[in-house]
Amino acid sequence: MEIKDQVIELRKSTGMNRKEFCEYFGIPYRTVTEWERGTRTMPDYVLRLMAYQIKMEKINRKE
Repeated sequence: MEIKDQVIELRKSTGMNRKEFCEYFGIPYRTVTEWERGTRTMPDYVLRLMAYQIKMEKINRKE
């Protein structure tokens, strides 16, 4: 699975839309949009840190 797909899956697992996800992590909307489109590559460690924070704060709202 490509990183862009993992970013989308992680965001959707929280139940947040892109704007809420960006505000939660303090990441510019354009950056997340580019990550999800695959026009910009998210560093692996950032994805792991975001997944860890979501897990620790128990914000998974996947239906």
